[in-house]
Amino acid sequence: VQLQASGGGLVQAGGSLRLSCAASGRIFNNYVLGWFRQAPGKEREFVASIRWSGETTYYTDSVKGRFTISRDNAKNTVFLQMNSLKPEDTAVYYCAAAPFQTIQAIRYNYWGQGTLVTVSS
Repeated sequence: VQLQASGGGLVQAGGSLRLSCAASGRIFNNYVLGWFRQAPGKEREFVASIRWSGETTYYTDSVKGRFTISRDNAKNTVFLQMNSLKPEDTAVYYCAAAPFQTIQAIRYNYWGQGTLVTVSS
């Protein structure tokens, strides 16, 4: 499985961005696609995840109500719609795939290259 993240950029606080993660290769139905982020000097943290089949989603508390994860199986793409962005959302965002639901980055065995999101105050 190969993952390609895109859609990052510079946005003012309160603005929106939509990240995309295009997947190629075989993705099994039980797989979970997740988004993580890593700010300068901080550890990589879980943001959201969604099952490749089914509608179950998970979010970290700090993005609940602002971010929405979704997928388009026909296009092999997962999206992260980010609204009401805050300066503390500034980070490199990564998409990743794991064989089961987890918030632990170490359990994800496929990773995209990351896309930078910068939120100005």
